[in-house]
Amino acid sequence: MERAFVYKLLTEEEWQAAESVGHAASALDQADGYIHLSTRAQLAETARRHFSGRGRIRLLEFDSAVLAPLRWEPSRGGDIFPHLYGPLEIGKAQAGWWLEPDKDGAPGLPEDLQ
Repeated sequence: MERAFVYKLLTEEEWQAAESVGHAASALDQADGYIHLSTRAQLAETARRHFSGRGRIRLLEFDSAVLAPLRWEPSRGGDIFPHLYGPLEIGKAQAGWWLEPDKDGAPGLPEDLQ
């Protein structure tokens, strides 16, 4: 895979934990042994599927070139997702947004994504 921007979604609780230790890992990430990330094209479905009804969500944007070891592996429906096998240091994020739920409870995405 060539260089791309990748994204991490976190609940407010997960974000608070990440701020206190400097890196982010959800319970699912910890159980699976890697950090789940999404591309821009995958982000809306990931947000809807896994973060609907969970209130305000933190979205972080990373340049994939600064994340290692990053692997691109098949996941949902055979789509290739970025997975980080190591800590996701939140200080490496190049942008961040708070996402508010839309009328259906899904996090609304910002218009200025890469």
